[in-house]
Amino acid sequence: MKKFIARVNGKEYVVELEEVTGTPAVSAPVVTVATPVAAPVVKEEVKQEVPAPKKTVSSGTAGSVRIEAPMPGTILSVKVSVGQAVKKGQAVAILEAMKMENDIVAAQDGVIVSVNVSNGESVETGQLLVSMD
Repeated sequence: MKKFIARVNGKEYVVELEEVTGTPAVSAPVVTVATPVAAPVVKEEVKQEVPAPKKTVSSGTAGSVRIEAPMPGTILSVKVSVGQAVKKGQAVAILEAMKMENDIVAAQDGVIVSVNVSNGESVETGQLLVSMD
């Protein structure tokens, strides 16, 4: 058996490995538990953020063009406001999904009629983000 130190996600573990030649006599999987290397204990104060209540900024009616979330994620930034003129391809919001930032863009020129999400809000696929005429 040989001992090695393995680093996984910033933590060090001491592992023992045995070289196996040929076919093992045991058909069940071999499970080895790694023992963490002693590290200094660091205590951190954990502050839990309470999400702000969801706000919808809207003129009361939805526009004829709906801009919906293409996938579930979190709104990082709303880039437009009600009454603002936008051009085709202009970003109206930034959606974080799977650790990537995605620009949500206007499909055509128009004027923003309603903004139905706010920064930090979680959204589902197909949820209305912004509508425009």
